[in-house]
Amino acid sequence: MRTLKNHVILFDNECPMCYAYTKAFVKTGMLAQDGREAYQEMPQNICPLVDQQRAANEIALVNTETGEVTYGIQSLFKIIAHAMPFFRPLFLFGPFIYLMRKFYAFISYNRKVIIPAEVKENTIQPTFKLHYRIAYLLFTWLITAYILTNYAHLLTAFVPLGSKYREYFICGGQLFFQGAIISFYRKEKLWDYLGNMMTISFAGSLLLLPITILAKYFSFPPLFFPLYFLMVAGLMFLEHIRRSKLLSLGWLMSISWALYRLIVLGLILSL
Repeated sequence: MRTLKNHVILFDNECPMCYAYTKAFVKTGMLAQDGREAYQEMPQNICPLVDQQRAANEIALVNTETGEVTYGIQSLFKIIAHAMPFFRPLFLFGPFIYLMRKFYAFISYNRKVIIPAEVKENTIQPTFKLHYRIAYLLFTWLITAYILTNYAHLLTAFVPLGSKYREYFICGGQLFFQGAIISFYRKEKLWDYLGNMMTISFAGSLLLLPITILAKYFSFPPLFFPLYFLMVAGLMFLEHIRRSKLLSLGWLMSISWALYRLIVLGLILSL
């Protein structure tokens, strides 16, 4: 593993993902021990040409000898290609660069709702990009509803099986239901809240996925499936409370989140 010397990567110390993968670069020897700094604490002598707002949006890599700065996916390509040169041809392939740039932006502009952390005062925050947030909401909605549709087949001993689009309507309905409430309550938090809410739903569906797969090969008592679902729902509710606290939203959104679920369950059971 070759070390990229005389380079410093500027990460967001309010982003657990950014902290983790830049630390991994150092631990694996891809960057030197002094090869990472939080952009919030960036020494002025590293490079006066760093665009601080762009560094908040896309991770910056600074050549401390020449002053050259690269941003975003190109920073990661540069580190990885130096450590593992056999990747270099792939990182020069146009279609791959385009796809990875879009994927990087999709994650980067949604990172604060994927893994939230307490935001410190007077720090530069990533630019909000509405189209990336909408893309994230659509992605998590579709994947969550698809997994729930499959898990619903395991609950038929207790819950009637609906149409193949039922879970899509339920998940989409909660987006509109919670979106309407927060629009009246704290409109400025709308997109941050919806992003966090759908991350919780997405994470919950991923917890259901292993059981959905295992049920195809192993026999479980019928009662196991609703009990496991309730356990996952409980964890989701606790996470919703935690994230609402980080967003300074109080209890209203958590209560309405649970209320929507209970209303939907009542309607399903009454059919």
